[in-house]
Amino acid sequence: MNGPQDLGGQMGFGPVAPEKDEPIFHAPWEKKALALTLAMGATRQWNIDISRHARESLSPAQYLGSSYYEIWIAGLIKLMLAAGLVTEDEVSSGRMKVAAKKVAGKLLARDVAAVLAKGGPSSRAATTPRFKPGDRVRAKNMHPVTHTRLPRYLRGHVGEIVTLHGTHVFPDSNAHGQGENPQALYTVRFAARDIWGDARHPKDTVSADLWEAYLEPA
Repeated sequence: MNGPQDLGGQMGFGPVAPEKDEPIFHAPWEKKALALTLAMGATRQWNIDISRHARESLSPAQYLGSSYYEIWIAGLIKLMLAAGLVTEDEVSSGRMKVAAKKVAGKLLARDVAAVLAKGGPSSRAATTPRFKPGDRVRAKNMHPVTHTRLPRYLRGHVGEIVTLHGTHVFPDSNAHGQGENPQALYTVRFAARDIWGDARHPKDTVSADLWEAYLEPA
């Protein structure tokens, strides 16, 4: 979706100012935010793509006015409310008011390190790719109201396939309970000038990992 999370190439938000020696967490509550997100993900009520969509579908004012982990918590609350794991009254009061709902899984403290190390692999059995390295392709000019990993600034532009990464879960369908729909994933290289104009250096390029459904022959 064309939400506040898709800021690539947009102006007016000021420079990116990396924090020197930035800590992993800026406050103790941020550790709890990560822990809660991991623990609730283990209940198997949603997948990672559904979780991402919950965060990106926050209102622009809330999203842009929130810190990283504030966004995570707001997205988690949306997911828990939708799954019936918490009520609005419980969220506002911070107290349990109804009996706990049975869930499909749980994350124990002793298993956290292994779960983090494992991650959530998205690779699936190979499919026949439509494109190959060297092919010229165009990123489709698409504006879905649902989840997508195709950045707005690339839509309609022509690039070159440089790498085939095999077959992976398609997030656009997986985020909405429509199945994994595995398909080929490519790295596509674009000329920066084609995207942002002649002010860019002629040798600058932008590379993006894009699913096959995002691409068409150029």
